[in-house]
Amino acid sequence: MAEPMSRGRGGRPGSISPESRQADKAQLADAPVSLRRIGRLFSAHRARLAFVVVLIVASSLIALAQPFLIKRVIDVAIPQQDVSLLLTCVLLMVGIAVATSAIGVVQTWQSTTVGQRVMHRLRSDLFGHLQRQSIGFFTRTRGGEIQSRVVNDIGSMQSVVTSTATSIASNLTTVVGTLVAMLLLSWQLALVTLVVLPPAVVLTRQVARMRYAVTAARQRKLADLHVQVEEGLSVSGIQLTKTLGAAPTLARRFEQTSAELVDLEVRSQLAGRWRMATMNIVFAAVPATLYLAAGLPATSGGMTIGTLVAFVALQGALFRPLMGLLGVQADVTASLALFSRIFEYQDLPVEIDDPADPVRLGRVHGEVRFDHVGFGYGDAPVLHDIHLTVPAGGSLALVGETGSGKTTLASLVARLHDPTTGAVRIDGVDVRDLTLDDLAATVGVVTQETYLLHASVRDNLLHARPDATDAEIEAACRAARIHDVVTALPDGYDTMVGSRGHRFSGGEKQRLAIARTLLRNPRILVLDEATSALDNETEREVQAALDELAEGRTTITIAHRLSTVRNADQIAVLAHGQVVEHGTHEELLLRGGRYADLVRSGLSTVAA
Repeated sequence: MAEPMSRGRGGRPGSISPESRQADKAQLADAPVSLRRIGRLFSAHRARLAFVVVLIVASSLIALAQPFLIKRVIDVAIPQQDVSLLLTCVLLMVGIAVATSAIGVVQTWQSTTVGQRVMHRLRSDLFGHLQRQSIGFFTRTRGGEIQSRVVNDIGSMQSVVTSTATSIASNLTTVVGTLVAMLLLSWQLALVTLVVLPPAVVLTRQVARMRYAVTAARQRKLADLHVQVEEGLSVSGIQLTKTLGAAPTLARRFEQTSAELVDLEVRSQLAGRWRMATMNIVFAAVPATLYLAAGLPATSGGMTIGTLVAFVALQGALFRPLMGLLGVQADVTASLALFSRIFEYQDLPVEIDDPADPVRLGRVHGEVRFDHVGFGYGDAPVLHDIHLTVPAGGSLALVGETGSGKTTLASLVARLHDPTTGAVRIDGVDVRDLTLDDLAATVGVVTQETYLLHASVRDNLLHARPDATDAEIEAACRAARIHDVVTALPDGYDTMVGSRGHRFSGGEKQRLAIARTLLRNPRILVLDEATSALDNETEREVQAALDELAEGRTTITIAHRLSTVRNADQIAVLAHGQVVEHGTHEELLLRGGRYADLVRSGLSTVAA
């Protein structure tokens, strides 16, 4: 018998380690799951599920006919040399094997189809729901955790239908049917089985628990060993060890961990051998007890050889499904824990969503007004009573030291966050009254951190506007001064950019991001240090293109270079989340205040 393996989070429920079982119980305690809610996921597949149950029951009942055929062969066909009966029984045995195999294939097809469709719906709904979450959710949540729930947990949930649920139905049907068949064959031997089998099952489960505990301890010690190897034999680890003279200490730690692992490996192997030995004893002792009962005059009751052989065959088929049913609680707990983890994410409130009654802007002029805006992350205030107006087609530059709130203020225009007080208005309409699609079409954002998809250059640009023509793509790239770079690539616009755009330099990625935004032709541009990754020459080219394209557009720029700031219609100097100065470049220099100090110190110190 194969040894049970501990289940990782992405594994199927079945052989579950103690750590996983405790984690599942803790998950359900924190976020209980409604069985009715789970049932609704499968409501559209009721007919198919009912068909699967019928197949399971049919397969189990058909398989129970095999021992009765054996009894007829041994007791009647062979002793009486009844060739016709013998052929009939043999053909029926083969037919039963063919029928149960065919039913098993159909059952797997149907149950897997249901599982995959439910999984597809859950996966798609969860992905869409998470996309609607605010930026704050993703900044406070580990990326690996999100991926685990969307991919691993939902993938593991298929086993609820194709493994856990079907195995429960199959095992239950087999156990009940086998017990009934045993009573029909011989109530005396059935009574012996009911006396002998429970202690054997309990003993086997106890040995299995012992092995789980030893295996869990071994896995923890192996993890410690891997960490020590990774930390002690990496380039950085070796350098640190040599400079600190810590090699002897690390070697002693490694030797101690390895020695402890030796003991655990021996105990694990012995526990596994004890489990196998227990199973072998059970499989030998129970039939032996039946043979003894059949041979004693007090319990034989005139039993035939065929009855005994058939009964032993039935008893052999009873042990495994009975063990499966006894372990069903852990399987169900593991399955419910998966649902709990997914429902937790599905139930997350959408902080930034479309309004119930959205307002349509019609023809967008592009005036942006910060109407006494305040914002904070939790209890930490970031912006205080910001009141600024950028006329349609005008430009505003935001400057200030690190942490002054420039990026946060600009992000409110695209509604990456919502102000806690006041409002951001476009053409007099609160951005919270616009649909997110309308707002995205109106406001284009280019940040200092450029993200490119692992796709072709063309696909990255079409991500911003799927219906763009090749001519429009080329025009946007020419405007961003990136067209010549793209056409020089081996496959031009069909060249793969690689993971996170590794094929391109920082400046080239920045220009692709600018082209991607310009392809949407937004009336309002938010440039969060959009030229920060460019060298002086490239920056001048891109800035010239941006200046030309900014004609007639409203532009809000966060910049760290004086050349970008001086040309703005108005400049707002932020400090500690407040506008401390406001005016043109010349006006602010004449005042000799904070802006003048920033200019004298070199405006590069005001990076966001």
